[in-house]
Amino acid sequence: MTEEPNAALSVPDDVRGFLAAIFEALDIPAPATIGDTAAHDRILNDRAMHAKIALRGLLEDDVPLGIEWTTTYLRERLAEHQPTGYRAWGEGQ
Repeated sequence: MTEEPNAALSVPDDVRGFLAAIFEALDIPAPATIGDTAAHDRILNDRAMHAKIALRGLLEDDVPLGIEWTTTYLRERLAEHQPTGYRAWGEGQ
C-alpha cells in the first residue's frame, strides 16, 4: 500500500519534542549587520554543537539515556546559549 504524498506524518510526542528542540537550536535570528556576524556565528556554532551531541546520544545504541532525558539536556544547553548579544535582522525597524 502506498501513502498519499501529503498524508499527515504520525510522529510520537517525545520525538516531536526532540525535533522541535533541534529546530530551536538552529533557528536563531540572522545578524543585522556584518558587525553582528561574529557573535551570531559563535552562538549558532555552540547551539549546533549541542544539537549534534544530542543527536549522537540518541543514535548510538550503547547510550541508553532515552529521548526525554536527551531533549531536556538539549533544552538546558540551549538556555545557556541564548541568541542575544547581537542585533538581529529586522530588530528595531
